[in-house]
Amino acid sequence: MLAACEGAQSTLDPAGPQARQVALIWWWMFGVAGVVLVGVSGLWIYASARKPRDVGSEEAIRINRRWVIGGGILLPTIAIVLLLIFGLPAGRSMLPLPLPGEQVLRIEVTGHQWWWEIRYPDGQVVTANQLVLPVGRPIDFHVTSADVIHSFWVPRLGGKVDMIPGRTNVIRLEAAQPGRFRGQCSEFCGRQHARMILPVEAVDAAEFDAWIAARRQLVFARLPDGEAGDLFRDRCGQCHRVAGLTDGDRAPDLTDLASRPTLGAGLLPNDGEHLRRWLREHQELKSGNAMPLHDDIPDATLERIAAWLETLEP
Repeated sequence: MLAACEGAQSTLDPAGPQARQVALIWWWMFGVAGVVLVGVSGLWIYASARKPRDVGSEEAIRINRRWVIGGGILLPTIAIVLLLIFGLPAGRSMLPLPLPGEQVLRIEVTGHQWWWEIRYPDGQVVTANQLVLPVGRPIDFHVTSADVIHSFWVPRLGGKVDMIPGRTNVIRLEAAQPGRFRGQCSEFCGRQHARMILPVEAVDAAEFDAWIAARRQLVFARLPDGEAGDLFRDRCGQCHRVAGLTDGDRAPDLTDLASRPTLGAGLLPNDGEHLRRWLREHQELKSGNAMPLHDDIPDATLERIAAWLETLEP
């Protein structure tokens, strides 16, 4: 009965202050809805079981008027006002309002079909399908979309916000404890919508600073040798960026690929076996993604590219 009260994607297992307020509102709504259900059911049973009594037309009108005014106007009005009293502070906590004495971190998130582009402060650190956050620090997420409408949502950290092409929306969230969470696009965005997953990790401030510093200075000097390097530069590099080597900006940045937890936006674990499978079968695993088939690439060349991709980490 309470199976959804915990887990990587449960709003009822909050890991941040905004998420706690959302969960609190949900529990109050659940409790009030339970009281209303019991009350209405009790009235229904009472009305079904009691003996009918004769009343005059004027009394019947008065009774009907009391139920219409009390149950149809006053009760909903009171419920909505109470919901607003509880809900407005929760919504306000997710607005990018000034915070005296606190440094708010800005992270930009762009939704693509069907992957996530993450840009950290100063724009020097760009990653894909991986979000790392410092614990205990408010973060303003500036979200937009490169194609269709997506929606940014990490249930254990707070509410969701739509990602709209040509527009930037902002939501403030905070992780109160270290851990791994799961983000998800929550607006239908095409046939691979359900496979647009965002692994999220909250770490302490020192570990986050070290994570950023390692990627800020990450530059690679060489591509794989021979045909594999030429093919990656001339084909893969047109869409994918690798710091110091290629400047593609239409597909996930691969600069720190080997350090990410998953492949294909949460589809597969990131290890050697699954990396090779992704390169060969990406259209079968995630049909409709923008990466073309590699049927014309010899297996040996693809193997050298995969082995080189495994070295892309700080």
